[in-house]
Amino acid sequence: MLARDDAEGGRPRSGLALAAIGVLALAAFASFVALGLWQIERRAWKLDLISRVETRLAAEPVAAPGPAAWPDVDAARYEYLRVTLSGVFDHSRETLVQAATGLGSGFWTLTPLKTAQGFEVLVNRGFVRPERRAPATRADGLPRGPVAVTGLLRLTEPDGAFLRANEPDRDLWRSRDVAAIAAARGLTEAAPYFVDADGRPNAGGWPVGGLTVVGFRNNHLVYALTWFGLALMVAGGAGLLARHELRLRGAPRG
Repeated sequence: MLARDDAEGGRPRSGLALAAIGVLALAAFASFVALGLWQIERRAWKLDLISRVETRLAAEPVAAPGPAAWPDVDAARYEYLRVTLSGVFDHSRETLVQAATGLGSGFWTLTPLKTAQGFEVLVNRGFVRPERRAPATRADGLPRGPVAVTGLLRLTEPDGAFLRANEPDRDLWRSRDVAAIAAARGLTEAAPYFVDADGRPNAGGWPVGGLTVVGFRNNHLVYALTWFGLALMVAGGAGLLARHELRLRGAPRG
């Protein structure tokens, strides 16, 4: 009987033990509440982002930002903005980036466009299947003269995809890292963003544009309720322990 826990033997815990339990419970409760509030803030931010993007997608396209605006290009003000630009494609500096789309696995075709203003923009002209990766297999879709492009402004995707880095020395690209691609292709006046071309058909059918997926996961309310629920469980457990200890202390001793 002497080896049994104090609580199991009907004896109250020591003040030191209760203090330690109380500190741990309070810390856990405060942490769970803070995480819940953070998720509520994230939800408000996400809803605002979705609203802004939907407004941009429905708006008329504007001119792609030039060098003077590049320091201000960020997600809050420019991501998924509909833009237009004109110039001449340099197909000799095309870059293929691994892609998985509704049309299957293949590559995004990023081609620098030299604008009339003198700067360059990487344009994601669209998706090609592996058997179409060689430009010669889609020669009809390689315009040589001046072109006009309408599409969505996208921010650079540095460092590669999740757990899969780009390998410029092997010309192996897993994400649309604008700075790295520009350096590899010798582009000296490249914009810090790229443009996803719209679904306007290319001659010969390739590349296939207009495949940008605009979607945002918004599970923040579920996460917030989970954290708040854990906080209530900690508070409830602490309350039960306190009631149990009070009952032990008020019980007559034999």
